[in-house]
Amino acid sequence: MKRKIIEIDENLCDGCGQCVTSCKEGALEIVNGKAKIISDVFCDGLGACIGDCPKSALKIIEREALPFDEEAMQKHIESNKQPPLMPCGCPSTHIKQFKPMPQHIPSNSYDELPSLLSHWPVQIKLVPINAPFLQNASLLIAADCTPIAYRNFHSDFLKGRVVMIGCPKFDDINEYYEKFKELFKDININDVTVLSMEVPCCSKLSMMIKKAIQDSGKEISLKDVVVSVRGQILTQIQR
Repeated sequence: MKRKIIEIDENLCDGCGQCVTSCKEGALEIVNGKAKIISDVFCDGLGACIGDCPKSALKIIEREALPFDEEAMQKHIESNKQPPLMPCGCPSTHIKQFKPMPQHIPSNSYDELPSLLSHWPVQIKLVPINAPFLQNASLLIAADCTPIAYRNFHSDFLKGRVVMIGCPKFDDINEYYEKFKELFKDININDVTVLSMEVPCCSKLSMMIKKAIQDSGKEISLKDVVVSVRGQILTQIQR
């Protein structure tokens, strides 16, 4: 039969996987770095996935296709209840955005305080620069030791910010630089806060971000915060 169904332009698709997460019928998956329709019978042709594609690679067309089979779709979903995977195949790269948690918690109920994390993933290496939560974000770039050392990390730094964490000692700082330069150039970032430790190897994080902003050609407000190994704020510099 001839009916409406999704068509994917592989020349535009960058395999980000956002359409996969928005397709409630489970009709799409990432194959060899491109979005594909698993089977025509799983696609209802309504196009819920279209609005989430940052590259406009999806559209609704009319063509000969098997009819949408809701029973087969439900069986498919039931048999495959793992989260959709990004191109690398790692569940930790599955993009998620969270609704804000209620903040009206008594100050004496520390153990009940909700998480202020607004998205997933958080590792610098895993966050794609086209992740929707980065657009118009106040960005927090934190050395991965800082949430352990600084007790009030969520309330003092994470609230209202998009966080990306990493280790400037063990990760490739040049790889970080290239990624952030491209991010700052292509994405509108409101401001950046860098949170690092007092140890010498951590100083590279702030210098790298400063250079990435300069080389991107953008003017972005940058705040450097250094934390001691005992969890005290040593310096705060607005650049």
